[in-house]
Amino acid sequence: MIEENALIKERIRKLQEIRESGVDPYPYQFEKTHDAKQIIEKYDPIEKEDIGEDEVSVAGRIMQCRKMGKASFFHIQDETEKIQVYIRQNDVGEDQYSLFKKTDIGDIVGIKGSIFKTKTGEVSVYAKNLTLLCKSLRPLPEKFHGIQDQELKYRKRYLDLIMDPETKDLFKKRAKVIQLVRRFLDDIGFLEVDTPVLQTIYGGTNAKPFTTHINAYNMQMYLRVAPELYLKRLMIGGFEKVYEIARNFRNEGVDQTHNPEFSMIEWYEAYVDYHVMMDRAEAMIKMIAKEVNGSEQLGVLEESIDIDYEWPRLSMTDAIKQYLDIDVTTMSLDDLQTYSDKKGITVRGTETVGSLTFAIFDKLVCEQLLKPIWIIDYPKEVSPLSKPHRDKPDLVERYELYIGGKEICDGWSELNDPEVQRDRFEKEQAAMRSGDDEAHPMDDDFIEALEFGLPVCGGIGMGIDRLVMLITNTWSIRDVLFFPTMKPIVSES
Repeated sequence: MIEENALIKERIRKLQEIRESGVDPYPYQFEKTHDAKQIIEKYDPIEKEDIGEDEVSVAGRIMQCRKMGKASFFHIQDETEKIQVYIRQNDVGEDQYSLFKKTDIGDIVGIKGSIFKTKTGEVSVYAKNLTLLCKSLRPLPEKFHGIQDQELKYRKRYLDLIMDPETKDLFKKRAKVIQLVRRFLDDIGFLEVDTPVLQTIYGGTNAKPFTTHINAYNMQMYLRVAPELYLKRLMIGGFEKVYEIARNFRNEGVDQTHNPEFSMIEWYEAYVDYHVMMDRAEAMIKMIAKEVNGSEQLGVLEESIDIDYEWPRLSMTDAIKQYLDIDVTTMSLDDLQTYSDKKGITVRGTETVGSLTFAIFDKLVCEQLLKPIWIIDYPKEVSPLSKPHRDKPDLVERYELYIGGKEICDGWSELNDPEVQRDRFEKEQAAMRSGDDEAHPMDDDFIEALEFGLPVCGGIGMGIDRLVMLITNTWSIRDVLFFPTMKPIVSES
């Protein structure tokens, strides 16, 4: 810290000298004509004697510097790449070269000059003019390593982006994934919509909300846990294909795949069931993988998986039978409780055959599902918004996609019977009273909307962050969020 303070003081001294020389160290604009990557890709294949005197104007952060007498080399980095600059006092003049000598690693500069290749064949800019665009007062870190530095990457993402081009590339892929999600749905006639983040009654999934207060109405409100119930209201209103890329907030634990604030895509389509929704999601993921990675091969942990086939669909009870060698359909509530106790499995709220079946699957089977697989037909106790299964009265037509042992998306044939929905909500209310703080609350306004008629439809929720994790084989949600939620640093003083 003492050394860093000394470096900051030295930079402040240089800043004062720059100002005293009449140079504004924080000017208002700079006319940039080329990116570093654009220049390198264009001129790298060309023999140096054929380059000529092409003029460019580039800008970026100084990342490396070899200051010599009256001529120096340094590298600047823009959003796309690093490029070398050669600067000579005889070309830029004594004043500009003196200004250059007062620059440090981390300063942002603009360079106007011509393209050439060094003796080693490196594409470089021969500076004719240098403009200081921003004087950096803090030194950049040398590199990241170890657990503490990983935490620094999350807390100070801007430093991570400066120092690690792989991080920048990852977030460019994230942006492309979101663009492709939109393209896929737009191309098949979906309408993108917005629904409220502040809600008087939270709903759309079983989750504990964040609460807030609106002063104008002196009223408690909740941050959205899911957009589902509002999207269904739009379906009731007459839209037949809608989607929203929604920022959601759930007051739950933080782990490898959960952050309290996260992005989700939800879409709903009239006159289809859960089988069509699985078809849609499967096609979307395959398309995105091919566009981003160049093939339908996914890196999943340490393995490479070909996803170019029809993904199997397996009921939850059959999955338990296949992976745990027990048949929960023949087990009583006491049997399931005994088995769960033995495995250290607990459930929130009341223990039922359905809730224990789901808990056994969730705790013991999920992590074994490496290759893409649709798990279908869930207990109705854990799926309050799903349509009853047409052939199995204790189940609902719900599905989840698992890849790499992680849930990628969740959806169902949508329940549109208002009387059944009211009964489900009332049971959820009872679950809340028995200790399940993630149960779904009653929403009378939504029930009223259902009474006007929701067309038969299918719906799905897919975490954008988890989708990016899947496509990039990055299995920590903090790595794919620019600014993950972090505990504040507590001062030792």
